[in-house]
Amino acid sequence: MTDAKNGITYADAGVDIDAGNALVDRIKPAAKRTSRAGVMAGLGGFGALFDLKGAGYTDPILVAATDGVGTKLRIAIDTGHVDGVGIDLVAMCVNDLVCQGAEPLFFLDYFATGKLDTDIAARIIEGIAEGCVQSGTALIGGETAEMPGMYPEGDFDLAGFAVGAMERGSDLPAGVTEGDVLLGLASNGVHSNGYSLVRKLVEMSGLGWDADCPWSDGTLGAALLTPTRLYVTQALEAVRAGGVHALAHITGGGLTENIPRVLPDDLGVDIDLGSFDLPPVFRWLMGQGGMAEAEMLKTFNCGVGMVLAVDASRADALSALLQDTGETVFRLGHVTEGPGVRYTGTLA
Repeated sequence: MTDAKNGITYADAGVDIDAGNALVDRIKPAAKRTSRAGVMAGLGGFGALFDLKGAGYTDPILVAATDGVGTKLRIAIDTGHVDGVGIDLVAMCVNDLVCQGAEPLFFLDYFATGKLDTDIAARIIEGIAEGCVQSGTALIGGETAEMPGMYPEGDFDLAGFAVGAMERGSDLPAGVTEGDVLLGLASNGVHSNGYSLVRKLVEMSGLGWDADCPWSDGTLGAALLTPTRLYVTQALEAVRAGGVHALAHITGGGLTENIPRVLPDDLGVDIDLGSFDLPPVFRWLMGQGGMAEAEMLKTFNCGVGMVLAVDASRADALSALLQDTGETVFRLGHVTEGPGVRYTGTLA
């Protein structure tokens, strides 16, 4: 081939292929940490291979989920604290998968930006790898898209894709019945939903992201970037122990909207709001906006990140099992006749 003098290059148009290659080299060790039974190849191919038989399945059903981090990314971008949003990305996908009774097997990410900053991208993807390690999920592929003119300087977006499996006939929800006990697993903050409202409430407070956090140590921005909890290994252990009829990941829509998604049409739940404490972050947010209790319950997780509907005869044993895994478990209420979520007590 011959090179034209002063010929334009892809880099002149704003796309740095060398930076992309350097990123792949940097993240290979992080991806290697996530390897598990079933993984057939490393990064770099046109597609990623996974062996279901190698993962121990005989008659598997595949389950897929995709999600993003939402406007929580805006805080990460504005503060430069990007290391935890990769964990958020994984959690928002794999916490959904486990609600179907599936074991998450592998994960792929999509990272898009206007101009690739190798260090920022690597920190994000290393966070994704950490989320995969914590949930027993392999990071087997992804896409880094450098798209000049599509994003303002410094901005980026993330999407995640998770695939899991279960043996045929083991899908959830299954067998939910009146009298089932609701066990709630504690959240560790806002997780990754409601951040458009969170950002509005912070704006109303007059505080900057670098201000001292009103409810804990460190800055306000860092506190609000606490990564979403991963419930995969704990939830699967409970499912395998027997007696779990349904799981609900408490994301956008809160307790009010998410629990009915796993119930038969003729059943609802009674929840005692006095059975769990409203964490300080939610008390602060509620106070800044003068928010009604009903609005809080259908917007935020309010301190409960995952809910299990379990056979009443197994509730004590499953609660003890989950506590042994390090979970804080709340006995929220029970499944009742008639649709809807009914609350007793007060949230704050």
